[in-house]
Amino acid sequence: MDSEQGLPLPQRYWAIAVVALGITLAVLDGAIANVALPTIARNLNASPADSIWVVNAYQLAITISLLPLASLGDRIGYRRVYMGGLALFTVSSFACALSGSLVTLTIARVIQGFGAAGIMSVNTALVRVIYPHDQLGRGVSINATVVAISSVIGPTVASGVLAVATWPWLFAINVPIGLAAFAIGWKSMPRTPGHRQPYDYISAIMNALFFGIAIVAVDGFGHGEHRPYLVGELVATAVIGYFFVRRQLTQSAPLLPVDLMRIPVFALSVGTSVCSFCAQMLAFVSLPFLLQGTFGMSQVETGFLMTPWPLVIVFVAPLAGVLADRYSAGLLGGIGLAILTIGLVLLASVGAHPDAFDITWRMAVCGLGFGLFQSPNNRQMLASAPRHRSGGASGMLGTARLTGQTFGAALVALIFGVAPKQGPVIALAVAAVFAAAAAVVSMLRLTGKRSVEPA
Repeated sequence: MDSEQGLPLPQRYWAIAVVALGITLAVLDGAIANVALPTIARNLNASPADSIWVVNAYQLAITISLLPLASLGDRIGYRRVYMGGLALFTVSSFACALSGSLVTLTIARVIQGFGAAGIMSVNTALVRVIYPHDQLGRGVSINATVVAISSVIGPTVASGVLAVATWPWLFAINVPIGLAAFAIGWKSMPRTPGHRQPYDYISAIMNALFFGIAIVAVDGFGHGEHRPYLVGELVATAVIGYFFVRRQLTQSAPLLPVDLMRIPVFALSVGTSVCSFCAQMLAFVSLPFLLQGTFGMSQVETGFLMTPWPLVIVFVAPLAGVLADRYSAGLLGGIGLAILTIGLVLLASVGAHPDAFDITWRMAVCGLGFGLFQSPNNRQMLASAPRHRSGGASGMLGTARLTGQTFGAALVALIFGVAPKQGPVIALAVAAVFAAAAAVVSMLRLTGKRSVEPA
């Protein structure tokens, strides 16, 4: 197979369908667990605080293993990592469904998180192999569209399942879908060559410690953790991070892609992604409190009013993907993030007694801006990396997103702790600041090359 021409038709369609199915399962399972937490806690006789680990264990496992698995994909091939992750996710979903206690469910969720990381770590690297280079933006936009759709339907799927069945079925429904995706992927997923350099297990452990402790520290900062513990976590993060980066600087294909960060357009794309997803999470976490706590709307009304944001992305992302194959990601991302900034400012200043239309069209503006930015930015990040480092670029794409979301959620908690009454409005204003910063960083890419497409 010519790596520049992508897969032949119809194999290309089958392969991207498997990628889309895997992403759908991974994203849905992050969303449906939030809705089901109260039910799970009651059924397993667990406290609400303890039940949070059903969500945290999954997210933490993904975050600490994304880069190690992406690096593994560069070495043994992206197909093996993706298919292995899909298989592990499917088996662990069955284990989640059979769990009879909070402990066993949490352990199963950790394993499920590692499986999801296998899917997420190399999915964009596979898109680079599946699609021809001149259609890469279209392929990347499919990922963005699938994530948006999954985010929209996640709470609805969870509510629908819980209305007719018990919570274990939330995980059991993954099994037949996962098996079908694995069967199709076994025949259609492309085989990619790796290299025989030994795997850096020490770096993988240092990566897990660095990101794991960093997330705990950021979360503790947002929730007002005792200062001695917080200081200790920050010191540990700094020390591990220092030696971790030093080790990466000596590697030819480092697990933490510091070699890719030396490419200006790649580094700027990462910065754009972190700032924009921080803005998104600040908005997504604070908006329900604004709509329900300040404006007195119901949960159902809140769900409907927040839908226009991801729904618009579903329609804008494919168009942005096509545009990304023709125009600069710096320009498209800058315009999109400027629109997002305007939308967030409009939401923050909506007034004391808005009607549904006032909120809906503002949400749509935010979705338009975010959708216009996301696909071109992801395409730029992937295309600016050497082809043999596509796994590292793919892993960094997911890590940048999770880093921004984690920091955004912690900022919301901190803002709410300082100013409970005005918290949602302040959080939206801070989100607008991060979106504006992301727009500036994106536009800085106009001074460099659009992509670096080595052999």
